[in-house]
Amino acid sequence: MTDYAARRTMMVDTQIRPADVTKFPIIDAMLSVPREAFVPRALREAAYIGENLELGGGRVLLEPRTLAKILDALDIRGDELVLDVGSAMGYSAAIMARMAEAVVALEEDETMGGEAQALLLEHGADNVIAHAAPLNEGAPEHGPYDVIVIEGAVQDLPAALGDQLKEGGRIACLFMEGALGAVRIGYKLNGKLTWRFAFNAGAPVLPGFERKTAFAL
Repeated sequence: MTDYAARRTMMVDTQIRPADVTKFPIIDAMLSVPREAFVPRALREAAYIGENLELGGGRVLLEPRTLAKILDALDIRGDELVLDVGSAMGYSAAIMARMAEAVVALEEDETMGGEAQALLLEHGADNVIAHAAPLNEGAPEHGPYDVIVIEGAVQDLPAALGDQLKEGGRIACLFMEGALGAVRIGYKLNGKLTWRFAFNAGAPVLPGFERKTAFAL
């Protein structure tokens, strides 16, 4: 029988700590939340690999290092509301639920999203709301949000998501330019987003987050 607890410890010791992520809430969450429970059964043995885990349809579960460094850069506080865009079966939402006051887990894939709420409740994340809607539309009925996290890459950020961020809030985006990707943290000040580079990473561009093609007559 696979010792997943040992794999979680190894993940933290070999992928998270070496990436200079040392904040206790992040380390504790990643040691506590069973990543293997939030992936399709056929992928459980691969749940702790140090790379993006393919979920199909151009979707991935972000590699542990990328998620941890995003959370480190955002520094989520216990009184904040978080929108998790593309939460799949709920792993990232379960992690952030241990740091935030509440999390809205947004997923448009019916198969993955349909399992998320039950899994989240089963694993004690009772401060998470599973919300079904197109990812690029966000979940305005639950916002505005202190923090928004996008679980995949973007080329263009939909305006709807920026609009749902509170003044003074933060949003984490992995911007892809060809094969190169950069995670940037956006800070909403005076109604506009100001971006700061955080670190390099890579992931597929989420459907609906591609760069819009300009047509010339």
